[in-house]
This record gives sequence, structure tokens and C-alpha cells, in this order.
Amino acid sequence: MKNIGLNEIRKEFFDFFKEKNHLILPSFSLVPKDDKSLLLINAGMAPMKPYFTGLKTPPGKRVVTCQKCVRTVDIENVGKTDRHGTFFEMLGNFSFGDYFKEDAIKWAWEFITERMEVSKELIWVSIYKDDEEAYKIWNEKINVPEDRIVRLDKEDNFWELELGPCGPCSEIYIDRGEEYGCGKPDCKPGCECDRYVEVWNLVFSQYDKDENGNYNLLPKPNIDTGMGLERMAMVMENAKNIFEVKQINEVLKEVERVSKVSYGKDSEKDKSIRVITDHARAITFMVSDGILPSNEGRGYVLRRLIRRASRHGKLLNIQGKFLSKIAEKVIELWKEQYPEIEKEKNRIFRIIDGEEEKFYETINQGLEILDQYISDMRSENKNILDGKKAFKLYDTYGFPFDLTKEILKERGYTADEIQFNREMEEQRERARSARGGSENNIWGTGDFSLKIDGDKTVFKGYETFTSPGVVEKIIKGNEFVGSLHDGEEGIVVLNQTPFYGEGGGQVGDTGILSKDGFESFVLNTKKDKEGHIFHYIKVKKGVLNVGDDLTAEVDEKRRKDIMRNHSATHLLHRALKNVLGEHVNQAGSLVLPDRLRFDFTHFESISKEQLAKIEEIVNEKIFEGLKVDTAVTSYDESKKMKAVALFEDKYSDKVRVVQMGSYTTELCGGTHVRNTNDIGIFKILNETSIASGIRRIEAITGRSAYQYLKELDEEIDNIANIVKGNRNNITERIKGIVEENRQKDKEVEKLMGKMALSLKDDIIKNSHEIKGINVLTYYIENMDINSLRNLGDEIKNSIVSGVIVLASSLDGKLSFVSMVTKDLIDKGLHAGKIIKEVSQCTGGGGGGRPDMAQAGGKDINKVNQALNLVYDIIEKQLK
Repeated sequence: MKNIGLNEIRKEFFDFFKEKNHLILPSFSLVPKDDKSLLLINAGMAPMKPYFTGLKTPPGKRVVTCQKCVRTVDIENVGKTDRHGTFFEMLGNFSFGDYFKEDAIKWAWEFITERMEVSKELIWVSIYKDDEEAYKIWNEKINVPEDRIVRLDKEDNFWELELGPCGPCSEIYIDRGEEYGCGKPDCKPGCECDRYVEVWNLVFSQYDKDENGNYNLLPKPNIDTGMGLERMAMVMENAKNIFEVKQINEVLKEVERVSKVSYGKDSEKDKSIRVITDHARAITFMVSDGILPSNEGRGYVLRRLIRRASRHGKLLNIQGKFLSKIAEKVIELWKEQYPEIEKEKNRIFRIIDGEEEKFYETINQGLEILDQYISDMRSENKNILDGKKAFKLYDTYGFPFDLTKEILKERGYTADEIQFNREMEEQRERARSARGGSENNIWGTGDFSLKIDGDKTVFKGYETFTSPGVVEKIIKGNEFVGSLHDGEEGIVVLNQTPFYGEGGGQVGDTGILSKDGFESFVLNTKKDKEGHIFHYIKVKKGVLNVGDDLTAEVDEKRRKDIMRNHSATHLLHRALKNVLGEHVNQAGSLVLPDRLRFDFTHFESISKEQLAKIEEIVNEKIFEGLKVDTAVTSYDESKKMKAVALFEDKYSDKVRVVQMGSYTTELCGGTHVRNTNDIGIFKILNETSIASGIRRIEAITGRSAYQYLKELDEEIDNIANIVKGNRNNITERIKGIVEENRQKDKEVEKLMGKMALSLKDDIIKNSHEIKGINVLTYYIENMDINSLRNLGDEIKNSIVSGVIVLASSLDGKLSFVSMVTKDLIDKGLHAGKIIKEVSQCTGGGGGGRPDMAQAGGKDINKVNQALNLVYDIIEKQLK
């Protein structure tokens, strides 16, 4: 057989199937698109499911890909064996209703025997036990001997995911020789040993498995094949395992270089090297595809892999962050096939570094606590860690439960997972209770249970602020009623309305409902999932009855403010992507009349320059006067328009697309301006982190921005008056005042220093002796910590031996300084421990080195009591 590696095999595969009229497609993202049944793409066919089921039209009837994949079902075994991995590449050729079994088998045989030059005598195949058609093709047309065709059960040779396309399959094995075998005379494919390596799986997709477990025949059968690229390279290079495949081994060597640990000399260290080698590839590609570390979903998978690799780096004694160095090697080796990882390398490094830093902040403390738990279990002769303790590690110290389980398993222990999950659920329940139990309740009370019948409310608010309407339902308290009277409050449902019901981050409208002799204020507007819009009203005058015709009038000025802010969020979203990267996605929003709030995914703080650029871009698009177009279309059509769909929501057949020129296109049911000029101006007020990987921008537009600038203008005038200047020289006046104060501070500091020196002799004269040790304690008013420390140094330089503890208060702040001469450190005295106890007496805290320490206090009334403690503390330390 040829001796070729990963890149050459991939190229040969593409070339071969291109000759067979297959369209070469680039790898899909690891993030599944429109498929909530998968967390990550875990097989070459996974992104193809819509083509197999007929939901989408494939770009060609014959397709060939090399798909990046991540599987984490065996993550605990990664590193323990030299076979398991999380990231791999899957070569595959696909037929969508075109060729079927015979061509798939014939071409697979041709590729393996002619292109890869594998000896026919080394090839075995397996088939599903009842697939006679496949047997005849292999035996009668390909001439594989009967004794090298193995029939296997459904669990081995029937390919299926949880749902979707599936069918019998046929696997191709290569015999690697007796040295890899188990020695059993009946050893053949299906045996657990490493002699027969399955390199290619040919799946004959004939069925579509539904949610009820039924296997429905597909209108046209399809072909889905998968060849593990790493596994094929292992065979072609005659490597013992995937970690010895040349290209992957280059990554392993980088781990050796960084860790200064040689592979193959210590089984435990080998395990750690394998974990890092494997996880580095998965981490690099996951981040490249826009996944960010988080505590749920695929973000949690990424976080888990980074933290697992980091921990194994710690076991190899690697100091500090290192994973980005390994990722850099991965990028160097795979960038030719996957140029996106080279393009995203700086972001990849920043995200990995940031997550490692977070992990190091928690892991040391968590490991110490877990070690203590294990010690306690050992002494108590227990082998299961209490689930409450495991949850405390997770909840209080941020220590991943998976890592707790893994470490316990290494030491021969387990964790009470049932109790852990119970604690987790109780925490979630507490969080739900804290939110008042009404997060999904449109009524704002927990006891409303009435069902609204009838058609959904027709929303007229896209075109007008005023429209007629007929009262269909009136609700008061928890009951349907026939009318509302003067001063009463209730909920009104109309057949049609211009009032926008709160949703998509946009708040509900306010305004007036009126008719002859009746008027009411609309205090808020909400809607339910069936599309009924609810007007929360207070009757100003008259009576309202079910069936009445009335006029619904939105507060136009308020609504226009909301529209400006909502349209600005769309411009902001696109600007964030332009400046920070395409990984940015909306994570929440709130659109109010006076401001907007926009939450988004991002892994690090935003620089002042980046924030200024984002604000500049949004304002540029406002000033360009982009036309805002809306259209109702099918969800599939909206995707062709490249509309951004938020939150991976399940959308209905008809969606509303909002386009602002050619700059941004998003799905949105909210109300918007007609032209970006209408927004006026956009001003960012604040940017901050609200959770790991989630940041928030608060901003204003239109009238609020004008009011903000007006108030800023007034504030500048006020400052100018205070500093006795004017708008033209205000900066210079402030600089002058700052410089004057700096000079005065220097003078004060000199005076404080002189005062300190004048006190030195008095403090030394009033020293006390305890057990032959010279102890100096003193309280001085109105001295800052720097002057206090300088005074301590002067005293220390003037005495041969002793302990000095000084205290001072300035502007209500209490400070302590402690110093110990070198000869007394050798006797066991420690300035840091002395100051810690002294400051705690006053409700403060601090510490430091054995020779010098400082601390803060709170209760000035206890300062003398605290200084008197020094003598007892010294006695204890001497013992």
C-alpha cells in the first residue's frame, strides 16, 4: 500500500470522486444549522440530513466532502487509550437519489485497492445480517471470498442517529496483521482487538426514522459513506495508533516541547500528553466556528475540553497558560485545508487564553478542597462523595462536576450524582422563585388561568398609530366580564389594534382607547403565544362593553422613540460583528422609549477604541439615510436573503424580514423607522460584562440623545463656572488646578514626614519589653498609609531589634503597619500574621511578609484594644 498521510489521502479522495462527477463541498461548520437534535456535527452526513429527507435541494446529486467532526461520548476515555479522540475528519461521498449500493461498493473497492494500493488479500467487509443485496455485490461482482464477508447485527451494521435518514451498512476493514491481534483462531471483524481496522462505512440510506421509532421508506434511496481520515492514515503510515500519525504526532511533539516531558516513558504522563494533543484540535476548530465557552450546550463542551486539557497540563507541571501555543501548531498544520482557522487565529488564542485564566483562578482552590474531601472519605472508609459537597465545589468554587468525577475515578472513588442533580434542580427552583414565577405569564400574576378563544388579534401597528377596533373580550381579575366602569382596571382584547404587544425585546405600547362617552388609558400592551394582544387599561370615564366599537390610538411620540431605538439595535448588531468578529451574536435586548440595551456574545472586554469605532459606524449608517424595508416571506426564502435569525428560535412558515439598505438583514417582528435618518443620532452610554462570554451595551438615540447632549452642555457650563473659566479654557484651568493640588500634596507629604520623624524618638522611648523583645505600638491621627510606613521604616532603622505596630486614621479610614526585625523572624515572629489578628479586632483585614505587613480597619473605637493585642500575639508566636 502507499505510504501517504492525512493531506495526501484527503486530496486523493477528492480527486477520485471528482472523476466520478461528484461536487466537492467544503466542510460545514461544527455548529449544526437548523438541527436541534444535535449539539455538534458528529458525522459527515449530519449536515446532509435536510438533503436526504427532501427538506432542501442538494447542490448536486453527487457530493464529496471532508467534514470536521467532534464526538464527546467517550471523553473520559480520551487519553486513557491511544484510540479514542474527540476531533476527527470524516471523508464521505454522497448520493441523493442517484446511484445506490452497487456503485458505492464498486467505487469504494476501486479507491482502496487501486488509489490506496491496499492488497485485496488484506481487505475484509461486513454487512448487515439480512442484506442479501450487499452480499451478492461483494461476493459475486467484486469477488470478495465468502469467508471474508462477515454478517453483523443491527447494533454494528445498521447506521442511524436519533432521528432521520438511516439504513443498513457495509464496512470495509483492513487486516493489520497478527501482531495487532488477540491470538484467537476465530478472530475477524467484530472482534474487540486492533487487528482488523474499520476504515470505511458505506451506509445505504433507505429509511427515515421518525419520533415514534418507525422506519419509513425514503422516496429515493441514498448513499452516505464515512471514512475516518485519521484511521485511514494510521493504516497507510503503518502507525500503531492515531497519535503516531505523522501530522497528529507533530502536535504531540509540540506538547512535549512545551511541557518538557518525553512521550513513552511514563504511562500517566503519556495519558496527559494524549489528552492535550487531542483536545487542542477540537478546541481550535470549535472556537474557529464561533463557539464560545459557557455553562450550557456546545459552549459547555468547549469549556470542558479547555479545562480538561488545562488540568492535564498542570499534571505535566506546565506553568501558566499554554494551550494557545498548541493551538498555534494545529493551525500551522491544518490551515491549508481549513483556511478559516488561520483567519481566526488571534481570536482563537484570545478565547483559549481567557478561559485558561478563568480556570486557573478556580482550580487550585477546588483541588485543595476536593483533596480534603477525599482524605475525609478515606478516614471514614467511604467511597462515594456526598452530592452536596460535589455541588458546593461546582456552585461556590466553579469547579466542574465532570472534573470532580474524573479525579474521583482516578483515585478509586465516585460521586453521588443523583444528590448532585437534586441540588442543581433545587437551585434552579430557587432562581425561578426569585423571578416571581411569572416570567412566562403575560398577566403579571401567578393565578390567571383563563383561555382566550377566537382568532388572533390583527396587528395594524406597522402601518398606522390609530385604528378602529371591536371589543371581543374584557377581563377583570381572573374572570371574563361584560363591562368596565369609571376608575376600574382590566384587560381588553380587540379584533384588531395598532398597539404593539411586548415581545422580541421591544416594550408594549401605551395610549388611549376611546368612543363616544368613554375614554381609558392603555398602561401596557402584551401578547400571548396564540397571537392575542392584551391592552391593560384604566377607565378614565364612561363604560366599556363587550362588542363596542372604539378607536385605538397609540402614544405616537413614545412609539417613535421606541422605533428609533429598535432600528438602532439592528445597526449596532451588524457594527459589532464588523468590529469584533462574526462570532458576535445577540443574546438579548430591551428596547424602551428612552434607551436601548443590547446583550451579545463576546469573550473579552471591548477597548475604548473599538467602542468608539462601533458608535461611529452606527452613526455613519444613520447619516447615510438607508431605506428600511420589511417583507413577510417564507423562512426558507429569508435564509436565501441571508437574514440573521436570532437565538436559534423555531420560526413559523411565514417570517418578517427587516432590511436596512444592504447593510443589515434580520428576522424581526418589531416596529421600525422608515429610514435610518429618522433615528437621528446614536450614543453609547455604557459597555460591561453581565456573564461569562456575554456583554452588554446601553445606548440612546433621538430625543434622549438630544436631552443627553443638552444636559452635558449645561454640565460643561457649570464646571467652567466652578473653576472660574469658560468653555474655551476649561481644560487648561482644570489642568492648572490639578497641578496646584499636586504641589500642595507634596508639601503636605513633606510636613507629614517631618511630623513622623518628630514622633520617632517618643515612640522608641515608650517601647515595652515582653520576654526580652522590644515592642513598639503607637496610634497617630491624620496620617496616610505611606507616611505611616515611612515612619515604621525610620523606627526600624533606629533600633537593633524589635516589633513595631503602628496605627492611624485619616478621613475615617483606619490603617495599620507592622514590622519585625530579621533576628526576631528567626525566632518565629511574623509581621503578616500579627497585623492580620490586630486588624480583625477592628473589623478589617490584611497581611503581608514576615518582615513587613499592612492592613485596614473599620472600627476606630477599637484601635487601642487592637494594639494591646500585640503582646498576646507575640507570646503565642514565640511558643
